[in-house]
Amino acid sequence: MLKNNKKRIIAGGLLIVMLIFMYVCHSNGIFRNCTAESVKDYVNSFGSLAPLVYIVMFTFVPLTLFPDSVLVISAGMLFGIYAAAVYTMMGAICGATLAFFLSRFLGKDLIEKLLQHKGGQIVEEIGKKGFILILILRLIPLVPFDVISYGAGLSKIKYGDFIFATLLGIIPGVLVFTNLGDKAGNLGSIEFLEALVILGLLLVTSYLMRKKISFGGYESE
Repeated sequence: MLKNNKKRIIAGGLLIVMLIFMYVCHSNGIFRNCTAESVKDYVNSFGSLAPLVYIVMFTFVPLTLFPDSVLVISAGMLFGIYAAAVYTMMGAICGATLAFFLSRFLGKDLIEKLLQHKGGQIVEEIGKKGFILILILRLIPLVPFDVISYGAGLSKIKYGDFIFATLLGIIPGVLVFTNLGDKAGNLGSIEFLEALVILGLLLVTSYLMRKKISFGGYESE
């Protein structure tokens, strides 16, 4: 009885946070027709609080399904590759945690509809393979970040395994996208061209890895 009441309190709190955030986003036009440049300017407008604002924005991205890559590139443009990578890792961990527990405590029916026919297969495979599958999926930027988090929340994976695999798996992608943003200030430079080549290699590798993954006979294509 106490356990059920605790879950209801947590679910209610999460729902209130969701509603407040969605209202703020709607009233301020955040995440609407955004580019990396516009996100950079918006975050930069907060001055010394910009890193905190960026982390908070990244934390709540799962509620909007806004493309994470746009945020990461904007961070590279604003903070430089190394600081941006640190802030992005912090935001990604917070966002993954939020999506995981939203799915686990609050949104089973909603998340299953969001994942459509892949949901049951992904959830089942995560439940079986746990850490290693989350790690592999995080290494593939073409697999939506938030879908993995929501799917993991519906599975039986332990939160510790999920978040550690997430932390390790997102490192390559974070470095590649923050590097692209960092070099975007000089579009004609050799460094920017090198950043584009590195991004291309990551996406090609991601595509090949994605084709190799199957869920109960279903090819993730």
